Amino acid sequence: MLVECGVSAYGAVAAHSLALAAFGSDSLVELLSAVVVLTQAIPTLSISEQKASRAAAALLFVLAFAVAAGAVASLLLQLRPQTSRAGIAITIAALIAMPVLATLKRREAHHSGNTALAADAVQSATCAYLAFITLAGLAVNAFFHLAWFDPVAALVAAPILAKEGRSAWRGQTCGCC
Repeated sequence: MLVECGVSAYGAVAAHSLALAAFGSDSLVELLSAVVVLTQAIPTLSISEQKASRAAAALLFVLAFAVAAGAVASLLLQLRPQTSRAGIAITIAALIAMPVLATLKRREAHHSGNTALAADAVQSATCAYLAFITLAGLAVNAFFHLAWFDPVAALVAAPILAKEGRSAWRGQTCGCC
């Protein structure tokens, strides 16, 4: 997740891609969520599953707002993102890895009854959705030079993030992962 975040952030800055920035931000949120889940295993730092799930949800809500605001600003300012080969590569890698990771996390969450890990599994599944949306935005921009498609792809991602945040807040998981 750290590599995914770093490559996405570099690609987003280099290409001025909001969709790639949203994807990279989701990677950071997912990394922070994993850290929160790991704190449950450290007795001196342990937090409740409900607090861990709600922390993950809050991170998703913040990300959804930031992505939507950035996408609207990008459309209004008519920003023109460049092609990002690094962004395309990292989103393809995420499309392959994240569904597997989400499945493994969900399986372990089911066996252990850990709702925070289940919420973290949802974030991994969401990462795969965002990778697909981001890849679509990057590919359309690269091949057809439609600059507006990148922020529109980011706008499509925002409701997904909010929905997954709402589910994590309630301690629920979806059937998607």
